[in-house]
Amino acid sequence: MNRFVPLIAAAAMAVAGGAYWMTAGQPTTTAVSTILPAVSNIQTVSSENAGSSEIVEMAIGAEDAPITIIEYASFTCPHCASFHENVFKDLKVDYIDTGKVKFIFRDVYFDRYGLWASMVARCGGQERFFGMTDILMETQREWTSSGDPVAIADALRKTGRLAGLEDDTLQACLQDEDKAKALVAWFQENAAADNVQATPTLIIDGEQHSNMNYADLREILDGKLGE
Repeated sequence: MNRFVPLIAAAAMAVAGGAYWMTAGQPTTTAVSTILPAVSNIQTVSSENAGSSEIVEMAIGAEDAPITIIEYASFTCPHCASFHENVFKDLKVDYIDTGKVKFIFRDVYFDRYGLWASMVARCGGQERFFGMTDILMETQREWTSSGDPVAIADALRKTGRLAGLEDDTLQACLQDEDKAKALVAWFQENAAADNVQATPTLIIDGEQHSNMNYADLREILDGKLGE
C-alpha cells in the first residue's frame, strides 16, 4: 500500500516534473519537450485559478445504482495495479455491469509519470478512460520499469495509439498545462476532503476502506444489498 507524502509535496512532485523537459538540456529529451506539460514551481494549486471544477469525474455503472464506490488510485502504484487486476475485474462483472454499483475512479499523483498517464487516459474522454486504464494498469511494470522519462513518455503515447487516438490528439493532451494544473488541484481537493492517506483507498457509500481482497469487498457489498 502506497502511503502519501504530504499532499503539498505530492502535488509539487507531480506537476514540477514537467520542468525537467525545459531545464535538463539533454539532447535526447529535447524533442520530447514538445509533447509534455511545461509546468513548474507549483507547491499548491488554487482550484479557483486552476479550474478543477472542469475536470470530468470518471464513472462507470448505473447512475441509480444502490451503492457508490470511489477508488483513489495512482497509475504508478503497484498495489493499485494489483487491485485493478485481482479485484476490480470481478467487481465490474458481478456488481457494476449488473447495476448494483456505480464506480468512480479518482486519480492520485505521486509523481510526474502518474500525472502523464492520467492525461493520456483522459485524452479519449469518458468512453475510453476505463479501457485505457485497463491497459495502463496491466502493463504498469513494463512502462514504468525503465525509469527513463523519454521511454515512459513514448510508452504512454503508444497506449494512447492502441486506444485509437491520433498523435496530434495525444500531443495536445500532453501539452495542456492548464489541464495538468487543474488535475492536481482536483486531486488535492478530493484527497483532503476524504482524508485519503494511501492508495488504493475505497470510499463505499461514504465510508472509507483500505485495500482489500475481492472476498472481503464482496462481503461488504452483499451486506449493504441484503444478499
